[in-house]
Amino acid sequence: MSVGGVFGRPVDRRVVLRAAGVIGAGVAGLGALAGCGGSPPKPTAHSFRTGDVPVGGGVISASDHVVVTQPERGTFKGFSAICTHQHCVVTNVADGTINCPCHGSRFSVADGSVQQGPAPKPLPELPVTVTGDRVTVE
Repeated sequence: MSVGGVFGRPVDRRVVLRAAGVIGAGVAGLGALAGCGGSPPKPTAHSFRTGDVPVGGGVISASDHVVVTQPERGTFKGFSAICTHQHCVVTNVADGTINCPCHGSRFSVADGSVQQGPAPKPLPELPVTVTGDRVTVE
């Protein structure tokens, strides 16, 4: 069965469906690559309770792309939650490092420096304000 026509020639329905599948797969592939490349999203301000940030660890707001850590009691640091390797969002803080699930990069909770690659540079530090029992990462 043929549908429509191009330049006066009928087009087979299977050809149209096959082309649509190839285009759809290409678009889906581009979407999958977006998580591992392209321009990193911008961090936005987020506030945490100081009591929710463990000493020697930290907490992440993935939706706001920020991490707040407490390397020593009473000292709070803020960092971008976007890995400097392929722009994935870091997912946890454990054993003194901020960890990226995509390719295994690890960053120091004290200064954001690379502790394990492939990340080429530290997590960008963000300004932190402590007011009462709230720590805000700008």
